[in-house]
Amino acid sequence: MTAKEAILNKIRGALADVQEADPEVDIPITWTYGTALPTEDIIEDFVIKVEDYGATVVRVPQSDLPVEISEAIRRLGTERLVVPEGIPEAWTEPLTDIDLCSDEGPLSHAELNAIDSVISTCAVAMADSGTIALDHSTGQGRRALTLLPDRHLCVVRADQIVSDVPEGINALKPALRHGLPVTWLSGGSATSDIELSRVEGVHGPRTLYVIVVE
Repeated sequence: MTAKEAILNKIRGALADVQEADPEVDIPITWTYGTALPTEDIIEDFVIKVEDYGATVVRVPQSDLPVEISEAIRRLGTERLVVPEGIPEAWTEPLTDIDLCSDEGPLSHAELNAIDSVISTCAVAMADSGTIALDHSTGQGRRALTLLPDRHLCVVRADQIVSDVPEGINALKPALRHGLPVTWLSGGSATSDIELSRVEGVHGPRTLYVIVVE
């Protein structure tokens, strides 16, 4: 008998009187997946978490949104802005000195790489992790639009903010069932190299600017 066989025999002997449990009833779980977590101020929780990632967050009423977008674009130092289909014209009308680019064509990766900023809406935002999800439907553009430009201005409606990731995934079910891609944003893009040096902007925009519309 080999050493391996001897060890396995001891394990079998020790487990001889242990009954096999039904995994579905072994550990009962009373939690319902995808329901809201209790929170005192879901919007404030979201803002705090997003700011923890180094992103900028501004809260504005709907009436002030076009003005805030204009100010945000200038704070970001934007010269060329790609505007996905479905973004209201009122949002970009004040940007008379900015080169606004449409994705009709569509734009090549080289053309997108020459554009410094993108504006988009989102599908859902999650307060407990400060995560924003795009399903690339109307107002969000195809995935490349929000990956290649260096700065991303994302408009989030207050009613799109949910408590946590499971609730967010629940909100994304229609998009997932239709096979839409989902992009997850938790602050600007950043990674670490082999020496654990932080490198920003490798996998997407290094700068994230979020406007929460209340």
